[in-house]
Amino acid sequence: MRNILEFRLLPVASILVLTLYAGAASGQGVKDTMLNEVSVRGKHKVSNDLRVSEFSPGQKVVSIDSATLQQYQLQNIASLLSQQEPVFVKSYGFNGVATLNFRGSSAAQSQVLWNGVPIQNAALGLADVSSLPIMMMNKVSIVYGGSSALLGSGNVGGALLLEDELPVFHSRDSNSNRLSLCLGGGSFSQFMGGFSGSTSGKRWYISGSGFGQMGADNFKYTNSQGAQMRMENDSIRALSGMIRAAYKIADKHTLSVSAWYQRNIREIPPALFETSSDKKQKDNTIRLLLDWNRQTDKDTWYARSSFIRDEVEYSYRAVQLHTDNVAYQYYQEAGWKKQFQQYGQLLLFMPLQIGWINLPDSNKTKHQDRVALAGAYDYKCFSNRLDVAVNVRAEYIGGQYMAAKQTVFLPGADASFAVLDWLTIRVNAQRTYRAPTLNELYFRPGGNASLRPEQGWSEDAGYTVKAKWRDLTFYHDLSVYNRNIHDWILWLGGAIWTPHNIAEVHSRGVETANNITYSISKWKFHLGINTAYVLATTVSSYIYNDGSVGRQIPYTPRYNGQLNIGFNYSGFSFNYNHTYSGYRFTTTDESSYLLPYATGNLQMMYRTAIHRHEWQFTGQCNNIWNEQYQVVASRPMPGLNWLGGIKVQLF
Repeated sequence: MRNILEFRLLPVASILVLTLYAGAASGQGVKDTMLNEVSVRGKHKVSNDLRVSEFSPGQKVVSIDSATLQQYQLQNIASLLSQQEPVFVKSYGFNGVATLNFRGSSAAQSQVLWNGVPIQNAALGLADVSSLPIMMMNKVSIVYGGSSALLGSGNVGGALLLEDELPVFHSRDSNSNRLSLCLGGGSFSQFMGGFSGSTSGKRWYISGSGFGQMGADNFKYTNSQGAQMRMENDSIRALSGMIRAAYKIADKHTLSVSAWYQRNIREIPPALFETSSDKKQKDNTIRLLLDWNRQTDKDTWYARSSFIRDEVEYSYRAVQLHTDNVAYQYYQEAGWKKQFQQYGQLLLFMPLQIGWINLPDSNKTKHQDRVALAGAYDYKCFSNRLDVAVNVRAEYIGGQYMAAKQTVFLPGADASFAVLDWLTIRVNAQRTYRAPTLNELYFRPGGNASLRPEQGWSEDAGYTVKAKWRDLTFYHDLSVYNRNIHDWILWLGGAIWTPHNIAEVHSRGVETANNITYSISKWKFHLGINTAYVLATTVSSYIYNDGSVGRQIPYTPRYNGQLNIGFNYSGFSFNYNHTYSGYRFTTTDESSYLLPYATGNLQMMYRTAIHRHEWQFTGQCNNIWNEQYQVVASRPMPGLNWLGGIKVQLF
């Protein structure tokens, strides 16, 4: 019955979308503002990271296009991905924590990389994507599926890649200064603003950006007794700033340094089972990165070193609780790429990662050390139609007080083949591995020092069709995947939650991405549909008579998808987005669940030139059907809300 209901909701949503599209008014707009290019998919140059762009030909990699990033510039990564990609974003509220679920993986099995450096909290092993503002990113890409050999142990489900713009050096005859400002506001007393700019010379480059936000998520919702309530204790204040400097030592020889500071202060509103809340969380993060790169005709040398400090301060005055947890991470990587003309290319690199925390009750320092030697070889043949890569990693994981110190070997291989000019197929197989995080091992109360690492294999395959006939462009991509993970870690409990190994979890599913574009004169129409079917079930359990065997992993919807339909005309673009998420079970035995939800969202953007300055006006209306829903149990999401913004390019 549940599955039947989910399938019935999809055609209803499609009818609503088509009706809205039929009545859409025309406007004026520019080329390159089209939201139909929600994702630019390809196997090369989707990332500045060599490991992804040149040594992962069989991996599914998606890069969000610049027009879509501009439309979402006043929002965060969580909003972008939940509306535009078949990735389930587990959100605890409008201004709450949000984590990623790739293909039925847990949040700790997903990586977030900034310019090639992992930025997950060293203690938690995960990143809050709601705290990552779009305006601070120049490039956003997604790697679907595990790639532990290249991206490190812990990369089980997928990875989110965040990258800055590469330094651009100018001569005296070219314009070397850029500055843009933006302001926005919307529902729930939201106000935000930011800037980005850069200046450069023949050998130096400096850029900076900043973003600030404040608001009170005081929307109305229905409580467990059916009464209308207004959300309380729900304000948010956020500040983010980044600066980057680069020096060109010689041609294709660059040294750069980056610093990224973030501060978030948010009140935590009461859950549906609470009468009130005075909880508050303060997050302070500083990220420092030093990057060196040298290229020749046949060789590329690089080295990067980073330091990250994450502080999470939590207070709950009603029970006189106050905690201040600080986690530190040092990451270092050095690599060399060699081109062998007709014999392919080789990449060798050595990453080192150290994470540590100070336990407040004992003043002891717990740390986790990872050092690895990794390599990848890529070979193209048959006029570059066949692209094959093999990669390996030997990694040591340990620490001063860790009982289970291990050396693990992580092999992988992937390939793509252009069968025809319009048809490409790909395959990928990787061994996956994730060691328990510092919190899973040592958090008090609840840590479990006897946890075993998660490990297994993942495989995926797919094909891509790109065809064009006159003014009609067609894109279709399909992926199937399979993953078996032993000793899967899951937090269980009541008053005190503790992580346990629940034996084996089997994840498998199908993803599709479809896009049709039709151009006529100055008009460009688009229709795009993304779908995902995920079946992630417990195969066996160490717990006697466990009801989770054969059941779906909590908070993993079987069905997830997005629809985008709209048009471009001169400087104006219009898009209607419809998202759908299926049932999410909240218990391991499927005895409790949340109903499916579907939301409609409108996006509009207009670009024009006024007095030699480029102006950009954006507007969004989210949840236009005023759907009452919860992504996480007892955490209601807002109904109809809007957001508008103005951006001007001064020079």
